[in-house]
Amino acid sequence: MSRKKTKTVNKDMLANAHIESEMQDNQFVRPLKLKVNKKFTEKQKTLSEISMNDDTKLIFVDGPAGTAKTWLSVYCGLQLFQEKKIEEMIYVRSAVESSDQKLGFLPGAQDDKMAPYLEPFKDKLEELLDPIDIRYLQEEERIYGIPVGFLRGASWENKFILVDEAQNLSEKEMITIMTRIGENCKVFICGDAMQSDIGNRSGFNNIINLFTDRQSKEHGIHTFKFTEDDIVRSQLVKFIITKLKSLSK
Repeated sequence: MSRKKTKTVNKDMLANAHIESEMQDNQFVRPLKLKVNKKFTEKQKTLSEISMNDDTKLIFVDGPAGTAKTWLSVYCGLQLFQEKKIEEMIYVRSAVESSDQKLGFLPGAQDDKMAPYLEPFKDKLEELLDPIDIRYLQEEERIYGIPVGFLRGASWENKFILVDEAQNLSEKEMITIMTRIGENCKVFICGDAMQSDIGNRSGFNNIINLFTDRQSKEHGIHTFKFTEDDIVRSQLVKFIITKLKSLSK
């Protein structure tokens, strides 16, 4: 081998080593121990399978309380960490109180104000991971929450985004979220029209209906509608939701 060719090979090897080093720095490499104790319905199994497809970019999930919408989303996001397909997991939701009686002003910085709204995300992480794994992800800033009002100007790449309680988002807010999506992202937008706290200002149903067609599927956008048959939280919740449906008739 000539001296010139040797230099070229060495240069290529250094370049490849540099790329591999950057991937190690930018991607989550530590194995996660996922704890899965739920029994999925057939529709939930289908959602899980479709969400892991590389062609799937955006998933709308509509359904009543107890259908494991948030849990399934977090589970899929953590699987993507395992497969080194994403670098960060972001939890997004509107800071709208799910109560007729308002709590009023919350003191503190942005993180302090957002903390009560992150509880569902925190609960699902604790169900699925050991505390040491959660702490590691937090310290590495791989998982965090952000209110929808802070998304203007953001551009997402190599991220998993879970938008929770989307029935409390206006059309304008939904559009803001959807237009942040860049390359190599997976986005879950989950909501329950029965529990909207902003009434007819919600853009959730209109946006879902707009993207429930063949053309959207071809672009990697899927919509799922869960019913009371998919409730896995408890038989009591299934009974309650079934009875409550009569109020809207």
